[in-house]
Amino acid sequence: MTETKEELRKRLGDLAYEVTQYAATEPAFTGQYDQFFDKGIYVDVVSGEPLFSSLDKYNSGCGWPAFTKPIHNRLVTNHEDLSYNMRRIEVKSRKAQSHLGHVFNDGPISEGGLRYCINSAALKFIPYDQLEEAGYGDYKPLFDGKA
Repeated sequence: MTETKEELRKRLGDLAYEVTQYAATEPAFTGQYDQFFDKGIYVDVVSGEPLFSSLDKYNSGCGWPAFTKPIHNRLVTNHEDLSYNMRRIEVKSRKAQSHLGHVFNDGPISEGGLRYCINSAALKFIPYDQLEEAGYGDYKPLFDGKA
C-alpha cells in the first residue's frame, strides 16, 4: 500500500517531508546527525534504504553530516542541480528518490576526494547493536575489525 502525501508528511514531520520530497535544506548546524559519530548505518527516512555508514562519516565543518562515500554506489543516484544559480550534484536515494543533499569534490583526498553533504532530516540512524533486530544484520560485517 502506498502512502498518500499527507500520510507521508505526518509520518516524517514537516522538515523531513520538505527535504526529501521537495529538495529543501535544513539550516546548517541544526541537524541531529551533524556532530553525531556513533557506530552504525544511516538509512533513508522515507524507505529505510541503507545509505551511509558511520565508518565513512567525518567532521567536515560544513554544518551537515558528511560522508566520503555511500555504503554502495548503487544505493544513491546523482543528478545535476542548477538551482539558486549554482551548479551542484544532487544526491537521491535510488528506491524512494528522496532528496538527501549534494556531493562535492572537496572531501578528504585520502578517501577519494568526495564529500557527501547530507541533510540529517533525510536520514534515520540505526545503531550497530540494533542492526540485526532492525533488519539490517547483513551490514554488521562492514564493521568487522573496525573500531
